[in-house]
Amino acid sequence: MNDRNSQRAFSQRQLRVGELVKQNLGELFLRNEAKIPNINSKLVTVTEVRMTPDLKTARVYVIPLGGVETKETVKILTEYAHLVRKALSKRLDIKFLPKLTFVEDNSFEYAEKIEKIIRNNKNYEKEKKRYN
Repeated sequence: MNDRNSQRAFSQRQLRVGELVKQNLGELFLRNEAKIPNINSKLVTVTEVRMTPDLKTARVYVIPLGGVETKETVKILTEYAHLVRKALSKRLDIKFLPKLTFVEDNSFEYAEKIEKIIRNNKNYEKEKKRYN
């Protein structure tokens, strides 16, 4: 999780290409253009795409609908990344088509965990005030 939230700044070019790849992957999954076996790609959400500085590798953060079987979904997407990349090549007109690395997105779980801690802290403060 630390490498994802590092303070390193991304260039405008990395951000722009990452957003372009994210949008096209989202549409590609929604229309099931990659024809990935054993998975319903309509249920996969691309939450973020991070590009390397040379724009040759893209780290694609995905989460299946409801957050169930995330590891299995990432495993299948990684196994069939060549099909996704082939379908993506028909949509993008860029100098280098990035190599896709799929990663499970844990940011929603992390946010939920923080919210729970904050809620518990607020409840603790209320109890503390009641007894003082």
